[in-house]
Amino acid sequence: MKLIDTILADAAEITALRRDLHRHPELCFQETRTADVIAKALTDWGIPVHRGLGQTGVVGIIKNGTSSRAVGLRADIDALPMTERNQFPHASQYLGRMHACGHDGHTAMLLAAAKHLARHRNFDGTVYLVFQPAEEGGGGAREMIKDGLFEKFPMEAMFGAHNWPGLKAGQFAVKTGPVFASSNEFKITLRGKGCHAAMPHLGLDPVPAACQLVQGFQTIISRNKRPLDPGVISVTMIRAGEATNVVPDSVELQGTVRTFTLELLDLLERRMKAMTEQMAAAFELTAEFEFHRNYPPTINHPQESAFVQRVLTELVGAENVQEFEPTMGAEDFSYYLLDKPGCYFVIGNGEGEHRSGGHGLGPCTLHNPSYDFNDDLIPLGGSMWVRLAEAWLAPRPTAPR
Repeated sequence: MKLIDTILADAAEITALRRDLHRHPELCFQETRTADVIAKALTDWGIPVHRGLGQTGVVGIIKNGTSSRAVGLRADIDALPMTERNQFPHASQYLGRMHACGHDGHTAMLLAAAKHLARHRNFDGTVYLVFQPAEEGGGGAREMIKDGLFEKFPMEAMFGAHNWPGLKAGQFAVKTGPVFASSNEFKITLRGKGCHAAMPHLGLDPVPAACQLVQGFQTIISRNKRPLDPGVISVTMIRAGEATNVVPDSVELQGTVRTFTLELLDLLERRMKAMTEQMAAAFELTAEFEFHRNYPPTINHPQESAFVQRVLTELVGAENVQEFEPTMGAEDFSYYLLDKPGCYFVIGNGEGEHRSGGHGLGPCTLHNPSYDFNDDLIPLGGSMWVRLAEAWLAPRPTAPR
């Protein structure tokens, strides 16, 4: 493992910054203090800063040489709306807000790289440090792009990384093609006619139709899509009724749909809508069908994925760079990859042994109230970003005359 000495020397400083961010988590589009901390650190290191894209986004600009080439490195900065169970000193100070996905650590790793890049500038071109708000459901990447990210900061490619519990610290995983699924939500309301539960023949009961609809959706997965195409339909919320002796007027179903391709997503939405309408008609009900497409699938570009694999192999050795197994989770880095070539990969966060005394009883997994980022990753993650930027912007040899 070839860690950068100056980043190792700064590890305690960056760790303290990371833990400060962990103590003060902020939710999507509310990351004002977080953005202030990031901007101050960059400014103190002599890095020009642009603020306000995506409301609370921060972009640091590090230039060197004469090349017009540029690369973007992204870290997300928002927290989750959940209460932390950890009791160690840097646990969240706020009920209902927690860095349970490691965005504080992602920020710290990119800041560690920023400090080194600002001091040494062993590249020819521009490194854009993109500190993005609102990954957790707010689509902060989309909003930064809408606000002119790529027009103001033209870059050839964009790279991002996420910590990954269960993968050993010191290891990475990368893959070309789809790596994270699209994220979509649906809301279905079946309306009938309420009545006394002892006299169901006097009403139109939407509950049996809802039960059959939940089961029917699974036949879309098993019988309408190709078995080789991954897809998930999960009904996660059912609301109906107020009393045990009353047949309700309506039932509301909500849930999520995940796919790796837009073609399959089109199919699932179409079949779900048709099944809802036809099921309602069979039970003499009316139906309202809402389908909201959130994050598109995250699809890595081949050349950029191969580039990341090469740089990571040089950093930690081939035995520590695995092939990533795609997940049906979603990630708004996908928006960048619709506009720019790039790659999104993961860095191992370990099994949780790094947590100090006072951690919660739950596992150290993402979106768990007992999670904490592994600070041992800061030197590795900082070195990773530096080597990626330097390799992408390496001076190109002059052609012989």
